Amino acid sequence: MGSYSRRPAEVSEQTVRPYDAYGALDYLRGRPDVIKARVGLQGWSNGAMAGLATLAVQPPGMQNPTPATAFRAALLFYPSCRIQSRQEYRPYTPTVMFIGSEDAEVAPVPCRQLAEQVRLRGVSHFDMIWYEGATHSFDDPGKRRQSVEANRDARADSMRRAEQFFQRHLRE
Repeated sequence: MGSYSRRPAEVSEQTVRPYDAYGALDYLRGRPDVIKARVGLQGWSNGAMAGLATLAVQPPGMQNPTPATAFRAALLFYPSCRIQSRQEYRPYTPTVMFIGSEDAEVAPVPCRQLAEQVRLRGVSHFDMIWYEGATHSFDDPGKRRQSVEANRDARADSMRRAEQFFQRHLRE
């Protein structure tokens, strides 16, 4: 908690980490065991925040990305959405965010607002799943997180939805 303001610019999820994501994409596309046009992005918390920046129409590290030239689809678990909710954000690829209403580490309401803003811009491939009563890291299988019934329900539902989403968007 509170580490965001002390984070060095060299690890910024907004300006630097998208380069890491696109570097990983290049690496994966160079492997013979990877279907080059079917690579998805998945991130949790700060990594999901980096995912939002990576999926922007003009992200750092990629010029004019599309699902055919960059990431085919994305799953983002409990990101902070404050920066994107203050921009004209439009992800270029099908994306689902999973948000817990009782997240005490990142504010969930800006993600709800972001999803509404994106839909108002006519982007139909950006969805948000809102889990009432779920906390940050609701999918953590540990006893502490799973002692909350809403987390157990959110974990089971998000795993099912994530598998279905990637099957739909990453299949040949």
